[in-house]
Amino acid sequence: MTVAARTGPALDVRDVEVVLGGRTILSHITLSIPRGELVALIGPNGAGKTTLLRCCLGLLPVASGVIQLLGERDLRRALPRVGYVPQRLALDTGLALSVREFLALRRSKTRNWFWRSAEDIDAAMPSVASELGVNALLGKAVGSLSGGQLQRVLIAFSLLERPEILFLDEPTEGVDAPGERTFYEIISDIHRAHQLTVVLVSHDLSMVHRHASWVVALNGRVCCAGKPDDIIREDALREAYGLHVAPYHHDHHHHSHSHGPGPGHDHGHRHEHGASGPPSPPSHVP
Repeated sequence: MTVAARTGPALDVRDVEVVLGGRTILSHITLSIPRGELVALIGPNGAGKTTLLRCCLGLLPVASGVIQLLGERDLRRALPRVGYVPQRLALDTGLALSVREFLALRRSKTRNWFWRSAEDIDAAMPSVASELGVNALLGKAVGSLSGGQLQRVLIAFSLLERPEILFLDEPTEGVDAPGERTFYEIISDIHRAHQLTVVLVSHDLSMVHRHASWVVALNGRVCCAGKPDDIIREDALREAYGLHVAPYHHDHHHHSHSHGPGPGHDHGHRHEHGASGPPSPPSHVP
């Protein structure tokens, strides 16, 4: 791996266009995500958020443009260092595989779990399983888990090999409101504790404002990008969501802050609208 691959942006997307079934889904997408950021992709249904995530993982083709993931243009080379939790995972409720056995499949140390004792498997589990509250579920059948429990297990599964970047596609889908708050807090804690880059799709603007360090609003293109205080505002959201949008209202303190790695400025906000040259997140880990 080159030095640039270790120190450059976690994700670099340049002028990407995606056409599926003869229809343009994404047009001229350009964004750069430094390592260590928690970035939220927001926008209405059908805006192309999931499509963008899947393109970044090499699961969907791009018609034009370039995607670099962890410094690799060949996305397959980066995938061993990537974690991914899809929006939905349909499991047979009769699946007898236990959570312990399911997680063991992810790690090379425990992949042959059939010949290992439960104690051996548990001893080989990294701390992330306990951080996500999964230890109490290890003996349960995967097919019997509630929506919230399954999401915890899937996030733990994606983190077991200590990825450098984690993609989450609406990780709280099917989780009740109190559970949703807890999920975002857990993801935020893991992001900080492991200095992990996180890219998540979310419709919950209050949680995005509270936990994200950078927000990208999509609607077939990059409508605007910036710090949560700058994007979760009526004028910025209207471009992504249309006229009928009810932004999350929060206390807006007037302070000097920076857009990207440049010097701070007072609250004369300037959003980069349109598809060309959206601002990059700050280069530091907040």
